[in-house]
Amino acid sequence: MSVDMNSQGSDSNEEDYDPNCEEEEEDEDPGDIEDYYDGVANDVEQQGADAFDPEEYQFTCLTYKESESTLNEHMASLAATLKVSHAVAKLVLVSFHWQISEILERHKSNPAQLLVEAQVQPTSSKHAMVHSSHHCAVCMQFVRKENLLSLACQHQFCRSCWEQHCTVLVKDGVGVGVSCMAQDCLLRTPEDFVFPLLPSEELKDKYRRYLFRDYVESHYQLQLCPGADCPMVIQVQEPKARRVQCNRCNEVFCFKCRQMYHAPTDCATIRKWLTKCADDSETANYISAHTKDCPKCNICIEKNGGCNHMVMSFLLFSADFCWMCLGDWKTHGSEYYECSRYKENPDIVNQSQQAQAREALKKYLFYFERWENHNKSLQLEAQTYQRIQEKIQERVMNNLGTWIDWQYLQNAAKLLAKCRYTLQYTYPYAYYMESGPRKKLFEYQQAQLEAEIENLSWKVERADSYDRGDLENQMHIAEQRRRTLLKDFHDT
Repeated sequence: MSVDMNSQGSDSNEEDYDPNCEEEEEDEDPGDIEDYYDGVANDVEQQGADAFDPEEYQFTCLTYKESESTLNEHMASLAATLKVSHAVAKLVLVSFHWQISEILERHKSNPAQLLVEAQVQPTSSKHAMVHSSHHCAVCMQFVRKENLLSLACQHQFCRSCWEQHCTVLVKDGVGVGVSCMAQDCLLRTPEDFVFPLLPSEELKDKYRRYLFRDYVESHYQLQLCPGADCPMVIQVQEPKARRVQCNRCNEVFCFKCRQMYHAPTDCATIRKWLTKCADDSETANYISAHTKDCPKCNICIEKNGGCNHMVMSFLLFSADFCWMCLGDWKTHGSEYYECSRYKENPDIVNQSQQAQAREALKKYLFYFERWENHNKSLQLEAQTYQRIQEKIQERVMNNLGTWIDWQYLQNAAKLLAKCRYTLQYTYPYAYYMESGPRKKLFEYQQAQLEAEIENLSWKVERADSYDRGDLENQMHIAEQRRRTLLKDFHDT
């Protein structure tokens, strides 16, 4: 890649419910190349065992009606087996994450205890302590018997107090969490008890929406699409931290945590990493200046593409170096492992607390800089992708082949983004790894992947200088490196 030199550093369906309608919209990643996982398999697939894709994951996108139908099928079947109402069956399913086999096993061994654990029936001891009264336990008013309402716990309250209780909770966004008003009573309120108490159709519609949200979120095989104003639901057979994509809004996310896809880093680790990045963002601000000094002439430079192979040419000298470590690129092939690996100080435990704090910050900034660099490279390579598309369009318009003839260029840019995205998420993984043989293996594979990605990035940016076979061979190598790393280290 060439560099820019600066004189100074730059400081559906109409009837679908949308369970996310009141949530804030998340910012789009400006560097994402849409659908870069699609359409590149034919150019990189290898026959035989090496063709295994560790990210392969079967999922189905359901509309609101389809997911509601699925939920209702489970509910009706269980209600008939347990001989309870449909509303109570739903609460039982929510309590056990819709794992029907587990529910049936518990029901076979102890039917009464099952309902107690699902918080729809009280324990016998609590039930025996309740005394009959015509007074509402909330407003303390004398109430006619027909205006007193209670759940299975027999805690009686007047209809007016129940209405206020349910109205306030539903306005606060509560669905299945509506419970008994008695102190220390955790019994949940079935939906057929709540609906008649809500004073307006608008409130009933909200309650229906929140119930659907809670039913889906409690189901171990379902996830709501986190896309803004999207009512779709993703269904899988086995819940894992895998990449899924909504077929309505194209949102890509991790099925397990509904956050941005983050392989090979697991869900808990990426949450810790993103929290740390947010907390330490001011400390790391200097990295965001985008500029560094050339190691040969000290001129301030800025990357103008995703590749980390920097090339500067002047009349009196030229420089080939790595953007990350500023080392000579000619020897970088043999020393790439050192560029991506943090060198721990083995004696740091014997030094002062201040020295340990400085070392901890140094380690964090090492990984953060590489994480941030690949994120910025993704954004710059998205621009390269757009230029390639424009070039293909121009060639087609000038009768220099068809879209099919030149599609390999587009696929190369998409695969580059796919590989770099994985590489970006290897750095949080490495940051939290304990030192040892497994970390050494991970760092070796990480370095191999990084080297092949930089080779691919260099060739994509200079696609006209390489023939199709050379470019596709580099695509194949990079993708195989990526798959090897994920096969060995992605959470299964």
